[in-house]
Amino acid sequence: MTTATVTAMEALQETVLRRVRHDETEAAGHRRPATSSAAAPASAGSAPQASSGQAAAATHGQRAETRTITIECMRYNPDTDSAPRYQSYEVPFTHDMSVLDGLQYIKDHLDGSLTYRWSCRMAVCGSCGMMANDMPVLSCQAFLRDYYPGTLRIAPLSHFPIVRDLAVDQSDFLAKLERVKPYIITEEPKKPADGPNLQTPAQMDQYYQFSQCINCMLCYAACPQYGLNPEFTGPAALALLQRYNADSRDEGKAERMPVINAESGVWGCTLVGECSVVCPKGVDPARAINLNKVNSTQDYFFRFLMPGAKKKATNKAPQ
Repeated sequence: MTTATVTAMEALQETVLRRVRHDETEAAGHRRPATSSAAAPASAGSAPQASSGQAAAATHGQRAETRTITIECMRYNPDTDSAPRYQSYEVPFTHDMSVLDGLQYIKDHLDGSLTYRWSCRMAVCGSCGMMANDMPVLSCQAFLRDYYPGTLRIAPLSHFPIVRDLAVDQSDFLAKLERVKPYIITEEPKKPADGPNLQTPAQMDQYYQFSQCINCMLCYAACPQYGLNPEFTGPAALALLQRYNADSRDEGKAERMPVINAESGVWGCTLVGECSVVCPKGVDPARAINLNKVNSTQDYFFRFLMPGAKKKATNKAPQ
């Protein structure tokens, strides 16, 4: 055995021993100290302290406790009612019950005629958006415990026509979503023989944030400009427009520029920023709109300086 081999084996052995000593020290730190059968004497005037087990039991008991909250739901049937009204319900709840669970309790046990939308219950589908105490929320993501002991008032999303009770007409939003062409456009169709259309992580980062939109429309309910001007394209649609314009695989930017440049496009935004505040997925529509204001300005000057010119580069997202 050579000297070099012996040295290497000794180094390996020392590394293993260090690791063993480290693991023993770490295990000792996590080991519970031995408990003496005799209780330590309490100092004069000191209050007895609850054990960690007692504290955990108290917390568990609080979470398991059933309390009752008053939920006021807006009720409105355009076919039979002259105006919306609120109806009050007393709903028992536990610590883990969401607002959507509360509505489900009402529908199952108190009033089967209550109408609302829901689907996944996991903040993915975007169906259950509504106003909770005048704030746009996903009802599956908001918890009754956060509104207790006060009264919870639930209404349909602001700025949309009511279909019935808490369900709104989504037609205007869907039409605007279609207008921005939220899909990848290529000048020449790709074939399987062309292989995968690869992207670098940096290219993906350009649009990933905006791709998280779940079309819940909370941003429209929070947007005062959309409330004042229903022609405004709106936060979510413009964020999804930016999602595809920023995609290195997309070549349809020029087709979307008329939507951006229109009076109802990005220049209709007054930069209040509430759309980004209420977004449950951190999409930040306000940032997307500001980026497209830059794109709109560049497009204007390009057309002004070079009228009639057409560059392929203007159709493509930055690489």
